[in-house]
Amino acid sequence: MVQLRPAYLIHGDDHGAVAERRARLRALVEGDGGSVSVEFLEGEAGSPAAVARALAAMTLAIGQRVIIVDGVERWREADVEGSLAPAMAQMPPDTTLALFAREEARSKAPSALHKAVRAAGGQVESEMTVKRWELPKWVRAQGERMGLRLDSAAAAALVEQVGERQQRLLRELETLALEGGGAAASGPRVVTAEEVALRTAHSSERAAYALADALVGRDPRAALGLYLRLRGQGETVTGLIYRMVQRLRDALESSEALAGGAPAAEVRRGLRMPQKAAERFMADLTRTDPDRLRSALVAMADLELGTRGGTPLSGRRQAFAGDAEETLAVLAIRSATS
Repeated sequence: MVQLRPAYLIHGDDHGAVAERRARLRALVEGDGGSVSVEFLEGEAGSPAAVARALAAMTLAIGQRVIIVDGVERWREADVEGSLAPAMAQMPPDTTLALFAREEARSKAPSALHKAVRAAGGQVESEMTVKRWELPKWVRAQGERMGLRLDSAAAAALVEQVGERQQRLLRELETLALEGGGAAASGPRVVTAEEVALRTAHSSERAAYALADALVGRDPRAALGLYLRLRGQGETVTGLIYRMVQRLRDALESSEALAGGAPAAEVRRGLRMPQKAAERFMADLTRTDPDRLRSALVAMADLELGTRGGTPLSGRRQAFAGDAEETLAVLAIRSATS
């Protein structure tokens, strides 16, 4: 039987990490041979009062009971203190209450909830986004846990290559650890900056953003080459559309700011991407303008419509209605880079 505490509160602004913790808990309890009953509460069914009622309700299930609640960052202090805290003070036996809060600046799990979880003998854990300048240090610490030793240059190279998403960085570290067989008997395996560059140079995610950057920079040959390579690696058209549109929107916003007189240095500082990537992005912006970027976004909208089976919206699109997904994608990329 799974050994769990009476209550858990997993909270923080690293939404990916919070979601991963929830998924791990679900996999753990659902994979325990059916000895655990699992209930999911969210929205109106996941209010403090509703959770209190669920705790008090009798069930016919035999064995352990786990109640998973999402969205507790929207709860109010008074509601927790008035209804849920008293119920948690009398937690039923063999019951675990798992609470998940994806926090933002003004949406946080109430402090009364922290207190109630601890008072019930539970555990409170935070999953916070690491600041950009702290990421190399964080990468080195995570690497040590996996039997890897990265010096400052290697850690910085990994952040530069992969980006700021902590979950993505963890996956790359795990891959490095698996490829190296873990820690040797003599100690941690040393990972150099050169190895990091070789390992991540052909990352699908980086190639996908390179494709998006080629659209911004009006480079049809590079864009088509990267698109075909990514499709050959199993990437879906839908996933690539998302990245291309995301980058084009960023480019349009930055291009409009530049056209409005904003200093280039100020625009570059506002970009959420590694320094070298930001420099390349700014260089690409010099080869385009807001009107062309709007046209490129229209081409991506046409592509998404076509791949989802939608009816063409204008005579210009009717010529390609019913074409294969691959043809629609190539035509859209050519249009976006023209």
